[in-house]
Amino acid sequence: MPLRRGGAWRKRWRYVGAFGEEIMLCAARVAVGPASQTFWAIWDRSEGRLIERTRLRPPWRRGEVWTEGEDGPAIEHAPGPGSTVRIDARHPQAGPVEATLRLGQARSVEVVCPADPGGYVWTRKRAGVPIEAELRVGAERRRFETRGVEDESAGYHPRHTVWSWSAGVGRAVDGRSVAWNLVSGVNDPPERSERAIWIDGEPVEPGPVEFADLDAIAFGEGSRLAFAAEAERSRSENLILVRSSYRQPFGRFAGTLPGGLELEHGLGVMERHEARW
Repeated sequence: MPLRRGGAWRKRWRYVGAFGEEIMLCAARVAVGPASQTFWAIWDRSEGRLIERTRLRPPWRRGEVWTEGEDGPAIEHAPGPGSTVRIDARHPQAGPVEATLRLGQARSVEVVCPADPGGYVWTRKRAGVPIEAELRVGAERRRFETRGVEDESAGYHPRHTVWSWSAGVGRAVDGRSVAWNLVSGVNDPPERSERAIWIDGEPVEPGPVEFADLDAIAFGEGSRLAFAAEAERSRSENLILVRSSYRQPFGRFAGTLPGGLELEHGLGVMERHEARW
């Protein structure tokens, strides 16, 4: 995919989120044309503490977040299910922050969607991904296993793009594992969208959804997920050619998924994002 197409910059990112009972975290690399940044956030639910950091990444530097292949070296494209995501940073208050996230196997959903005017967006999502995590914050070290999501995207979005998004994992009251990736505003045609719900690891596509700000997600057949935020990442920046404003809280979900699938518990993120890029 060339850096520019039809006057639009290529936008590319890889986001990984791990949603555990004690710790929820995310790590990502984002590029708009030649500009690039990394971000990460750790929400310690047991201690009620959120730490995060967003940094511009010079093209010749690895940055604070990167992916390693199965054989170790850092890679930029097409990570496999055995890949490892790493964070290596220093937080102004918390001190050294290191994380290793080893991703397991999970079924993916991969689509290419048109994007006006004349563009397109490729994306591949996996949710319910097994994740083995090792985390160091300051002098404290922790290990845990949980499930999470992986979002890989690249494309030529409209200059002004506004979207809402949610991803999460949980369990239904009947004992089945569930996970989801839901969106409105990008990659959301009525069919062959990036929307997906994984039930015991098998993805199915629901119909279009509506977001009630960051409080709930409504499905066309009447199901509804309610969201209770616990901690929020938010950022507004103006880099002249790129302007972006978003809110992305971690939190808990309750309610039902299509087919009358009632949640026993659910954890994940919501997002509202507006970009001129």
